[in-house]
Amino acid sequence: MSFLTPEQFAAAHKANLETLFGLTNKAFEGMEKLVELNLQAVKASLAESASTAQKAFAVKDAQELLALQANLVQPAAEKAIAYGRHLYEIASSTQAEVTKVAEAQLAESSQNVQALFDSLAKNAPAGSESAVALAKSALSAANSAFDSVQKATKQAVEIAETNFAAATNVATKAAAQASRAATSAKK
Repeated sequence: MSFLTPEQFAAAHKANLETLFGLTNKAFEGMEKLVELNLQAVKASLAESASTAQKAFAVKDAQELLALQANLVQPAAEKAIAYGRHLYEIASSTQAEVTKVAEAQLAESSQNVQALFDSLAKNAPAGSESAVALAKSALSAANSAFDSVQKATKQAVEIAETNFAAATNVATKAAAQASRAATSAKK
């Protein structure tokens, strides 16, 4: 009695390879977005540095230099916060896509294992009902444990997102306050 035919094995192997290549593509898409974000940040930084250097060389006294520095504080903080937000969005969307694929793959694998257990139960010799029941119970417990871990992970991600939003809000307010303080100091 064979539980897995060569055709089934080949189909499972093909499905696993397709999943692997799909996940690899998602990871590369995330890396491409990250590289693009970093290139944009570097280009913008170089242009701003050149502009700031030109303005600094045009300064006539210390008061103007302090004013120039004060005017750079808030935009720099806002740009850093925006960069962090974009970085988080890229990581979050990539993670969500990978999780979606992994959950689908796990659900399919779980169904296949359940089908295998059902097939074993139908073809089990007399007197092995308790062993089959134990195996089904273990599978059910494993699925339940996975569901619990998955729910806890989703809650942790939601908490992290909330904390990130709160930290971004605080950083934005702090940058604005620092800019106002610098502007007040130059007067």
